[in-house]
Amino acid sequence: MDFLTIILGLLFAVTLIHGYQLLSSKGKRLPPGPTPLPLIGSLHLLGDQPHQSLAKLAKKHGELMCLRLGFINTIVISSAAMAKEVLQKQDLAFSSRMSPNAVHAHDQFKYSVVWLPVAARWRSLRKVLNSNIFSGNRLDANQHLRCRKVQELIAYCRKSSQTGAAVDMGRAAFRTSLNLLSNTIFSKDLTDPFSDSAKEFKELVWNIMLEAGKPNLVDFYPALEKLDPQGIRKRMTVHFGKVIELFSGLINERTETGKTQMLGTTDVIDVLSDSKETRRIDRTHIERLCLDLFVGGLTHINTLVWAMADHVRTRKYCKSRLTRTVIGKGKFSTKQNIQRLPYLRCMVKETLRIHPPVPFLIPRKVEQDVDVCGYTVPKNSQVFVNAWAIGRDPETWPNPLEFKPERFMESEVDMRGRDFELIPFGAGRRICPGVTLAVRMVPVMLGSLLNSFDWKLEGGAGPKDLDMEEKFGITLQKALPLMAVPIPL
Repeated sequence: MDFLTIILGLLFAVTLIHGYQLLSSKGKRLPPGPTPLPLIGSLHLLGDQPHQSLAKLAKKHGELMCLRLGFINTIVISSAAMAKEVLQKQDLAFSSRMSPNAVHAHDQFKYSVVWLPVAARWRSLRKVLNSNIFSGNRLDANQHLRCRKVQELIAYCRKSSQTGAAVDMGRAAFRTSLNLLSNTIFSKDLTDPFSDSAKEFKELVWNIMLEAGKPNLVDFYPALEKLDPQGIRKRMTVHFGKVIELFSGLINERTETGKTQMLGTTDVIDVLSDSKETRRIDRTHIERLCLDLFVGGLTHINTLVWAMADHVRTRKYCKSRLTRTVIGKGKFSTKQNIQRLPYLRCMVKETLRIHPPVPFLIPRKVEQDVDVCGYTVPKNSQVFVNAWAIGRDPETWPNPLEFKPERFMESEVDMRGRDFELIPFGAGRRICPGVTLAVRMVPVMLGSLLNSFDWKLEGGAGPKDLDMEEKFGITLQKALPLMAVPIPL
């Protein structure tokens, strides 16, 4: 069979599928949205900043919007009220996940707690995460570890301050978070906190996040799956394979050395070895759970970078209300100190409002037709919850583009999935299980950086010169690295 025959066959199959979808949607009251073009639907409207493009379209078509992206019906939620309807009132109907083709590499979607359907295996893994890894007691027990890694970050910045060198905040935060995770899971550093060692592993993790965030034709035209025209799944197969091999070796190493005696605490491998719940989880699930923890745990790096960027740009850091007069200049922030620093917690909330780590959260999927506010969400539709648009909704947030932490000083709005005006970690049964770690780690890192140094931009640039453009992907990054010079106090 020659190449032309294959292409013609695919086009014929695609046309049949397209016709079937049109017929199956006939007679249903779909949510409003732009009129789709043949074959491409509304793909041409997304651009390179889909979260922004869909927010603009929602202003025209409404908070519940339907688009055809290629051959995939896509529902976009753009308001707190509609997010509550979907993520709380009808959470079970919207609890499935639309797994991108990239995570079909090594069948990751069959093992990962992120992509598994809500069933027995998923419940077992979530129970392990909630009760044994991200529980309050477990996080309290590992507080000394987080403090040690933050101290290493401050020491690195102090070394730069002595020479006047700028710190790449993203790289520095990545090293700190990487070692925190590797110590939490395997009781060892994976990179030197003062250099760019373990460069290959860091590049692997970044490449996984990069490939997972790329628009993939296969996700819009499933008939192209076998062709993998952009090679995304092929590259992910290589990246996943290397990381899984590394994790397998680390697990073997930890298993051979036995339990850790790290100041009387245990690591994740100990937990997974001892938990009654994990006795029903095989080695493959443990390796893939480690992969979930690394990729998910590193998303908060961008939150720290955005918070530092907004601080440098706006100078909203109020010394009299923040750390230096409360816990003492130059001291490290701890969990106990954070409780005494409400303005710092407001800075983190404001950063997450404006720059949610995952702008669309992780796409949901409906297995059956679902009625939402009188409209039909068709079976097999993917569902985007545009957390970026919700956090910038002027009907909820006055002057939404202004970085104004004090808006939370008298507010009870929380970010743990109860208040739908602010859902950077999602909500409902699919809320990110690592939210408890993120709300502890980010304020400690941010408070320590702000309490230990003053900061200025590299090359004497002024605050107004700081580029705040976004780079869309699986996480929302700064388009350009934040290069800031720490000034000794």
